[in-house]
Amino acid sequence: MNARKFSLYWHTLRHLRPVQLWGRLHRLLVRPAVPAPERLPVRSVTGALVAWAERRPSMIGPSRFRFLNDERTAASPETWADPAVPLLWLYNLHYFDDLAASGATARGAWHAALIQRWLSEHPAPAKPGWDPYPTSLRIVNWIKYILAVGVPDPAIVASLAQQARWLSKDVEWHLLANHLFANAKALLFAGAFFEGPEADRLLGAAERILTVQLPEQVLPDGGHFERSPMYHAIILEDVLDMLNAARLWRGAVSPRLERMLDETAGRMLGAMARMCHPDGEIGFFNDSATGIAANPGDLAAYAARLGVVASDHSQVWPGPDVKLGGALLADTGYARLTAPAAVAIVDVAPVGPDYQPGHAHADTLSFELSVFGSRLIVNGGTSCYGLGPDRAAERRTSAHSTVSVDGQDSSEIWSGFRVARRAYPRDLVLSGNSEEVGIACSHDGYRRLARDLAHRRSWRMRAQALTIEDRILGEAGHSAVAQFKLHPDVTAIQTDARNFVLQLATGHEVRLIVHEGAAVLAGGHYAPEFGRRLETDCIAVQLVEGRSRVELSWQA
Repeated sequence: MNARKFSLYWHTLRHLRPVQLWGRLHRLLVRPAVPAPERLPVRSVTGALVAWAERRPSMIGPSRFRFLNDERTAASPETWADPAVPLLWLYNLHYFDDLAASGATARGAWHAALIQRWLSEHPAPAKPGWDPYPTSLRIVNWIKYILAVGVPDPAIVASLAQQARWLSKDVEWHLLANHLFANAKALLFAGAFFEGPEADRLLGAAERILTVQLPEQVLPDGGHFERSPMYHAIILEDVLDMLNAARLWRGAVSPRLERMLDETAGRMLGAMARMCHPDGEIGFFNDSATGIAANPGDLAAYAARLGVVASDHSQVWPGPDVKLGGALLADTGYARLTAPAAVAIVDVAPVGPDYQPGHAHADTLSFELSVFGSRLIVNGGTSCYGLGPDRAAERRTSAHSTVSVDGQDSSEIWSGFRVARRAYPRDLVLSGNSEEVGIACSHDGYRRLARDLAHRRSWRMRAQALTIEDRILGEAGHSAVAQFKLHPDVTAIQTDARNFVLQLATGHEVRLIVHEGAAVLAGGHYAPEFGRRLETDCIAVQLVEGRSRVELSWQA
């Protein structure tokens, strides 16, 4: 192993928790026996079912599916594990999300036939369908399906019991984070759906995990600790679903856990509102894109049906002019600056929990800006997972609206889901007066290039302008570039060396002036959804003597 590879492994593995190392070893050495598909008694429903948050349909024919903007036919037994098909697409096939998607009732015959195919064509413990993560999502979706159809096939109930037993022996302790959360949710659903001693053991396992993971994964300000708005929405839906299940099967879930779920959902709702643009969708920080998690508006409506009340735990620092404001999710690390016609979302967060930064991008001190309700400055988004070049490029600092130094990344991302040395924010300062509201922060991610090297960025929002200043502190002589990635709907016109006119699809115009630094109009990519990668423009500003200052301004 060369020095470079050793460094990557060391700075990645040293953050792992002992349970993760034990979990990896256990998975290598021990494979549990496959449980039999024996039926368990089903618990009687004692409460009222609240309509779930619906997803977009993915089943477009009896054997035709569209996942991740990739449409394929899955008509043969071999399709369930086709090595020629991307693993994430196959995982989606095994989730059975369409069972609870919009208009699912009209596709009931397709669903029934698909479940029967899966039962006969993909027995335990075949991969990838019996991996713990797709098993977790499938258990929940099948239970939602059973609740919808009323009287299930006995073979489906027997398989559900088998899947729950298998999952209980294959919990993802080696990964933790959102995977462990999904495992616990499935165990809770299965334990509530069935009754008897074995069901009680499933519920007990779920509650032991959740009573630890809820306060660990959902931070005091309501943000999810992986710092991905998309995963925040996924976990919020999980919490709402479990609260729904607790009220549906009264007495199965402990009152203490039900209260924790209710309170957690309220905090998460408040935090989600701080991470969304005026278009109602999430900002693209870390692994985020639209079309995977439920829409934030749909989640808010679902929460309202459950009687969950949003609670705002952000730190607010408005100036005397109430039209200008700042709000900081201090634990999560996202800030929001608002003006009458503009919203900026700012990343002053760590990349995620040190022991599991698998969904982190090297995007520290990046930001996104909407003006007149339209996205203007964006991050690059996420189009894929895996180990390919697109995945690597989308995690790089250069794919985000922040600063790269010497062509390097602020955090040392590698492989598909790994981070070695990572950036830590520091020296956060909030400011506000009658004319502007601002935030400034530094990070130390480039100290591997020079011990005292740091990037400091400030944002100052006024009624009709936003100014972004960048400084490279410490050792001189390093090349730094600030990227301002534009939404594909924006037309950029460079009028001279320092001035740009940015035309929005709404017809509005925004001026971008480079007061310090040297600017060029370059290209880039934008991935608003998995499977979609669009060309766009990027204004790249070379810092001069370690400094740049860019102003965006607009007229009402």
